[in-house]
Amino acid sequence: MMTELAGRVSAQPFFAGLPPAMILQLCAYGEPVTLQADRRVFFEGETAERFWLLESGTVALGLHVPGHGDQIVETVGAGAVLGWSWLYPPYRWQFGAVTRSPVTGIAFDAAALRERCDADPALGYALLLRFTPVIVDRLQAARLRLLDLWGAPGRRVAP
Repeated sequence: MMTELAGRVSAQPFFAGLPPAMILQLCAYGEPVTLQADRRVFFEGETAERFWLLESGTVALGLHVPGHGDQIVETVGAGAVLGWSWLYPPYRWQFGAVTRSPVTGIAFDAAALRERCDADPALGYALLLRFTPVIVDRLQAARLRLLDLWGAPGRRVAP
């Protein structure tokens, strides 16, 4: 099982370049998952206990905007990682997520992996290098979506 999981993780561009020993460490905290379409994966503000490496399917990320309801910020698919809020206290989801189609992937136990990263700073740094661009991209997508909502013609957008 671990060898099969390691092969699946190694095949994903998100973890490209990780040494095989780090892939095996990572896989110790992962398990294959299948999620049906239109399933709530997590709610904005809930405790972030996992993250997912998507192998197939799509997931819509969104946030609640007062007066505008829930807004989709970005839709992610195969090869993407779902969830970065597990990295930083207070470990609460910054967005919500709903599957848009059936999803297969690998779910990782965030708390256990954080402990492992504390014990192995090289692993922690390698993961941080991979997750930081995801964080920047997701926050930029949220910014652009909010500009779509609030930056309509005739409205002044503050810097």
